[in-house]
Amino acid sequence: MSAPAAARFVGTSVRRVEDDRILRGRGRYIDDLRLPRMAQAVFLRSSIAHGRIAALDAEAALAIPGVVAVITAAQLEGVVHPMQVGPQAPPGNARPIFTALASDRVRYVGDPIALIVAESRYLAEDARDAIVVDYEPLDAVATIEQAQDPGRPTLFDDLDSNLLYTESAEFGDPAAAFEGARIVRSTFAPQRVAHVPMECRGGLADHHPGTGELVYHATSQSPHGLKLGLCGLLGQPAEQLRIVTPDVGGAFGQKAMLNREDVVVCAASKLLGRPVKWVEDRVENMTGATHARSEIVEVAAAVSEDGDILAIDVDLKIDVGAYPALPFPPSFLGPIVRTMLTGPYRIEHLRWSNSVFATNKASYGTYRGPWAIESLMREVLVDQIARELALDPLDLRRRNLIRLDEQPRKMVTGPTLEGVLALQTLERAAEVAGHDGFERERVAARERGRLLGLGFATYIEPAPGPPDFMAAVGMHLPDERAVARLEINGHLTVITAQAPHGQSHETTLAQVAASEFGIPLEHVRVVHGDTQLTPFSLIGTGGSRAATMASGAALHATRAVKGKVLEVAGGMLEIAPEDLEIVDAVVRPKGDPERGMALADVAMAAYFAGPADEDDGLRSSATFQQPPGGWSGGTHACIVEVDPQTGAVEIRRYIVIEDCGELIHPAIVEGQIRGGIAQGVGIALLENALYDEEGNFLASTFMDYLVPTAMEIPQIEIEHLHSEPLAEVSYRGVGEGGTIAAPPAIVNAVADALGGARITSMPMTPELVLDLLDGA
Repeated sequence: MSAPAAARFVGTSVRRVEDDRILRGRGRYIDDLRLPRMAQAVFLRSSIAHGRIAALDAEAALAIPGVVAVITAAQLEGVVHPMQVGPQAPPGNARPIFTALASDRVRYVGDPIALIVAESRYLAEDARDAIVVDYEPLDAVATIEQAQDPGRPTLFDDLDSNLLYTESAEFGDPAAAFEGARIVRSTFAPQRVAHVPMECRGGLADHHPGTGELVYHATSQSPHGLKLGLCGLLGQPAEQLRIVTPDVGGAFGQKAMLNREDVVVCAASKLLGRPVKWVEDRVENMTGATHARSEIVEVAAAVSEDGDILAIDVDLKIDVGAYPALPFPPSFLGPIVRTMLTGPYRIEHLRWSNSVFATNKASYGTYRGPWAIESLMREVLVDQIARELALDPLDLRRRNLIRLDEQPRKMVTGPTLEGVLALQTLERAAEVAGHDGFERERVAARERGRLLGLGFATYIEPAPGPPDFMAAVGMHLPDERAVARLEINGHLTVITAQAPHGQSHETTLAQVAASEFGIPLEHVRVVHGDTQLTPFSLIGTGGSRAATMASGAALHATRAVKGKVLEVAGGMLEIAPEDLEIVDAVVRPKGDPERGMALADVAMAAYFAGPADEDDGLRSSATFQQPPGGWSGGTHACIVEVDPQTGAVEIRRYIVIEDCGELIHPAIVEGQIRGGIAQGVGIALLENALYDEEGNFLASTFMDYLVPTAMEIPQIEIEHLHSEPLAEVSYRGVGEGGTIAAPPAIVNAVADALGGARITSMPMTPELVLDLLDGA
């Protein structure tokens, strides 16, 4: 990018392109869509955790005027293929076969049994309530411990146990490292949490019997991935299936999957020959959609008496619920956690084991920083090691964090660390938090009956990671593609593979393109979320890839179109293209602005002249490869006050020192950080998607599932550090760090306030804190 252009937009908190539409209520979300002859649909869901369906009586429901159909698994036979993890899954993955609607057996509270289609949602809900289902209850498998019990039933008849995947690996020489070392052990069991997007899931399917075309408007993060799955399950030719994602009101990973409900709604439209819309309510979303976290990790660390962390031994057990969240196999999460376990620390030896279990709960899905258990485990363990060695946790981190002058350096699990400022962010966080004087403040507060604590968490996140990251995980993701096209009026259209759901890509990609091209920001339109228009991307928006990969692809596509424009203008002005520039939508000779001509005039001339090559007109596509570096990260510092009478935790200060490379839009970056921290606060202190021992779900409303409000979120102090760019595109993702780092920072702060209490579970409710106080 030319420096003057970049200075105009990139790095500036311009007014967001999306704001005028969304903040004025002019957005187009799924529930805003209306089509002629459209019917409304709701799902009948299981009220028990595990049981066989003995009978289903829908006679009364079908007798209600305005009810169009009650669709069960029987009606879908021959229309929808059975569902299963794909054969390309890594070896060792169990691949149970199941149906889009529960057929013979229900496997969790919320399991979809039937789809009721009616002329209005009210009628559909009345009909749903009129259906009678007879169950033969089975013993529930509600915990990992129960899933390991051979006396409990298996969830799937084609499997001989509830163990879906297991693996073990060693890196370095952990046996030698543990020999003679001091061993520190702990267990962490964070709770299951819900995603709670502002907009719940939904879809509007429109099948045209005459042409065979199916258009599905969906709340999806991955339109092409959704299309791929639906084509296979519905037997729908790819050229006759189009996925369109309108405005999407948040996802946090929940909308990255192929939902069974998506399949059923599309099948219903094909069966009925008319549009069918389904939008879930909050209770349905909390109960039937994916949850996350819910792991148990046992860890042992080998340490020297001086505080060197020599090796770690980690055993991770994951509860993935009843059904695989397609397209992800049961093994999906473990390798990412394994790869990230050592984080930015100088840990040379690792022993790893991972087991994945099916239980009678909602499916496990990706959730903002899905590998976050590694940072929680590691950062809380670091504080525990420091206490056992009578060291300051800050000094222990200083001793073990990898310095910048040691990089590039391979993590023991394979990826290359380069440009990581972990130690610098730690030092700055300690300075801003007043670490050196905090002990005096803590002592003085205790004398007044107040309990203060200071906690740190230092982390890295692949955003998108270095080029060797995905190989270390055992996966492959294709490069990112984008298309840029200069319109006849001199405006630029950028077509991205991204499917944004609140990240402001329409603004940030426009900033990159406008800066490169030399045109006003309002002259750039970003097109996304339509499989008929956008480049293929299996992942869509996720994994903190957009800042680097989407911006890089948009930059290179725009640059290619700019080169074509300068060629055309050079011929018109009889000036070499390299002697031209574009400034404020005017093509002009460098150093001679008076001879310029409007970009719109160049575009019109090019369009009337006809295409010069296979990319007709002023259109170019570009593929962007993952550059070196690719790590975001930093240090969070949290100061809390614990009320010794009530156990309530108040966050007094929250500090973030982070490095995510060059900032495209500082306000959006800081909004992403604050939003992630808000979710992290909820996970640490409030949220719990709780099931009882019989698999009954106990948190289907916001009366039971507590989310933080503005009253619980502190003022968040943010500072940015910037490592030297390793490539031209030095923007990196930042969306997941807040949710990853906030829980361990808060846990460490509370443990510090309680005099070093060992905290192994969340949320840290007042009851839990009072129990810890009693123990202390």
